[in-house]
Amino acid sequence: MTKDVQAVILVGGKGTRLRPLTLSAPKPMLPTAGKPFLTHLLSRIKAAGIDDVVLGTSFKAEVFEEYYGSGESLGMNLRYVTEVEPLGTGGGIRNVLDELTAPDILVFNGDVLGGTDVADVLATHRESGADVTLHLVRVGDPRAFGCVPTDADGRVTAFLEKTQDPPTDQINAGTYVFKREVIEQIPAGRPVSVEREVFPELLARGRHVQGHVDQSYWRDMGTPEDFVRGSADLVRGIAPSPALGDRHGEYLVQDGAKVGKGALLIGGTVVGAGATVGRRARLDGAVVFDDAVIDDGAVVERSIVGRGARIGKRALVRDTVIGDNAVIGADCELLRGARVWPDVEIPDGGIRFSTDV
Repeated sequence: MTKDVQAVILVGGKGTRLRPLTLSAPKPMLPTAGKPFLTHLLSRIKAAGIDDVVLGTSFKAEVFEEYYGSGESLGMNLRYVTEVEPLGTGGGIRNVLDELTAPDILVFNGDVLGGTDVADVLATHRESGADVTLHLVRVGDPRAFGCVPTDADGRVTAFLEKTQDPPTDQINAGTYVFKREVIEQIPAGRPVSVEREVFPELLARGRHVQGHVDQSYWRDMGTPEDFVRGSADLVRGIAPSPALGDRHGEYLVQDGAKVGKGALLIGGTVVGAGATVGRRARLDGAVVFDDAVIDDGAVVERSIVGRGARIGKRALVRDTVIGDNAVIGADCELLRGARVWPDVEIPDGGIRFSTDV
């Protein structure tokens, strides 16, 4: 399979919705279930028998190559193409054309956590003879997404923007298979959106756009809430990742981390390498990055604690993002979408939501 198909992963976004974590690292490189998020996607691509991958980079482009290099450690051939100016989804795909030699090109959005079988999407593309195939997932409430209706043969009939009365529960899942010749026709050197420009134009010209529809695991990891849930789903085995093997359970503690007596780790919590969890601390659905410290009796729920940050004794951190090396004092309470920027120090009892101290 490897010679006649290549993969492209678009990883150029700035990840603004995940700030302050993305001030220091691009979103696909943030630790998710103990590994960079991108590693989980690469492992799924590799499992489908594809080992030739081009990364379309932009924001903090050098970080990817510094970490993965040529891809040899993964048994893959990785190459990197950097956008100087943001080009959008379609422009980003067109920008890597010179690195593409295979007739079929799988394209992945670098911030989607998915569970579909990559080989199945490719099989649908080839069996249908389509110019482009889209992976579509069925969701319970499609109003927040672009809807993609298909006919009885699975051909895409329209691309609809977000609407309050969607005609279908099928949404664009951000994975595509292109014939290389279709990528050649995308305008070069300017921003282009596949969703708003390329796909509707293909339909208008009567080209064959096929849907591969399933109900596999799917989550856009763009917000802190989704990032926390996606990480927890990987830890618990709800979202599949060959990179994790059979390591599934209520928590994942990385090598070199220390967990104190009486601490409770549940809800798909991850404790990063070199991190410390104090006695009787309670972590529920927490993503604790490397070298962070959770002091005795602290509670961290559905939150991300950045690298080297410290949560003081008896502090409560819920639905919150703590930046790298920030210090949250003892007895503080941070709730409901709070974000603490890197290196900020909040004194003991400095922020409370309740009156008792």
